[in-house]
Amino acid sequence: MAQNEEKNQNGSAGSNGHAVSGNGTGTAVTGAGTSHDGRTAEGESAQTLTTRQGHPLTNNQNTRTVGNRGPATLENYQFIEKISHFDRERIPERVVHARGAGAHGVFEAYGKVGDEPIAKYTRAKLFQEKGKQTPVFVRFSTVGHGGHSPETLRDPRGFAVKFYTEDGNWDLVGNNLKVFFIRDAMKFPDLIHSQKPDPVTNRQSGERIFDFICNTPEAMHMVSFLFSPWGIPANYRQMQGSGVNTYKWVNAQGDAVLVKYHWEPLQGIKNLTAPEAEAIQAKNFNHATQDLFEHIAKGEFPEWELRVQIMSDDEHPELDFDPLDDTKIWPEDQFPHLPVGKMTLNRNPENYFAEVEQSAFGTGVLVDGLDFSDDKMLQGRTFSYSDTQRYRVGTNYLQLPINAPKKHVATNQRDGQMAYHVDSAPDQNLHINYEPSSLNGLKEAPRSAPDHMPEYKGRLMRQTIDRQNNFKQAGERYRLHEGWERDDLINNMVGALADADRRVSDKMVELCTNCDPDWGKRLAEGLHKARGGKKAEGSGQSNEARSSEAVAEAEATAHDAKPY
Repeated sequence: MAQNEEKNQNGSAGSNGHAVSGNGTGTAVTGAGTSHDGRTAEGESAQTLTTRQGHPLTNNQNTRTVGNRGPATLENYQFIEKISHFDRERIPERVVHARGAGAHGVFEAYGKVGDEPIAKYTRAKLFQEKGKQTPVFVRFSTVGHGGHSPETLRDPRGFAVKFYTEDGNWDLVGNNLKVFFIRDAMKFPDLIHSQKPDPVTNRQSGERIFDFICNTPEAMHMVSFLFSPWGIPANYRQMQGSGVNTYKWVNAQGDAVLVKYHWEPLQGIKNLTAPEAEAIQAKNFNHATQDLFEHIAKGEFPEWELRVQIMSDDEHPELDFDPLDDTKIWPEDQFPHLPVGKMTLNRNPENYFAEVEQSAFGTGVLVDGLDFSDDKMLQGRTFSYSDTQRYRVGTNYLQLPINAPKKHVATNQRDGQMAYHVDSAPDQNLHINYEPSSLNGLKEAPRSAPDHMPEYKGRLMRQTIDRQNNFKQAGERYRLHEGWERDDLINNMVGALADADRRVSDKMVELCTNCDPDWGKRLAEGLHKARGGKKAEGSGQSNEARSSEAVAEAEATAHDAKPY
């Protein structure tokens, strides 16, 4: 021990294997236990301060606020990443999206948005050059059910894409459907609780789901999709994807536009009715995972075109809905889908747990040229998603290969559960884990383009948006469904509501009628006949009745066995 201490004083190898020169906090320490990556983005040096996502930090002194005195805004991703890690410096299955499959691939940019140069709208580097390729990892999932649940269940499907860009990671986290149940993140735990099993019986029920929905009219647009065949995609390859939330693009001048993201499968779109899904489930409850894996293994690589809708960044009083409302679709005739690139999935994971189960996404993971809108669901998800990953995978989840950016990372974040290297720079003084410092610590990145600085003036409040218009687009979707899709929608709703409390089913009939009179009329007729013991044309047996029948059938049809 005395020999090691003497060597430390002389500046040679220390007992921990580090090379040490000098003494005190002004020394530089490098060696074992550190990990260096020399790749840097334009304007970065080896000692540029970054986030764990590899995003260069140009301002490490101030949170993002309304005016320089505040209040702070929730989408302070840089601050939230920093403080949440700090909160966990001293030393489970996903709550949602537990069941999933994934694959690696590449995104190839077109260099344009529609027919215009993309630089007009965004300075994000991955989009700028025609043919520019960015590695990606995609995780598909169901939402409300557990990790080993059948892939035929009625549920939205998650569609999360991690872009490993030269400026750090960008996560585009969305679903297969373009709308959501709610417009404010305050309601997200309530929504998920209603879809999860009863805390007493541990059984899911249509009554619980529709009890929440009938008191949340904004959810009707989602109901028009989810309880139709669109609620059961045939597989992951043949489903659309959407960012759902409204984001912003920011150009080199700091000017911004609102943007929505959409993935269009080049394999076409296929959905299943409930009876079709049940038949598949009886044979294979992993069919979607198997389908994706086997097509990639055979070299039949699935492809999606990324398309965006663009809108000026203002309130748009001419619209009958708020463009930041996640329960609404931007009409394509007014805001066309403009192609910006194509994604190809061409490599299966080598280990499911390491790459798919431990992959972690967050809506706040943006690169320069991409920004947040004031979408209240996006603002809430930005904290929740990354915070969930720190709880689920661990404080240092961004050091895992599947989550780590493929570029230079240098942070002052230290320790925490499962830290297996230090995010340090070559020749950095490892005694210095703070900034600013005059002792060879990390430094802020240079600012290459102006920040987008939207102006805000208003009272802080807790209120619902003005233009709710909960029924118009839901009714339009009902009328756009083909006849067999409407039949399936009614059938599935009758099955879920036939045994529900009348207060719930009556409210649902009223809400459906508000969307379209035919929808309400058919639902009411279907419920009346189902409760009368008769099977209505185009309506199904109640879920409760089917469940009870299955319980009795299991005992009645089972084969006796002798004890051993």
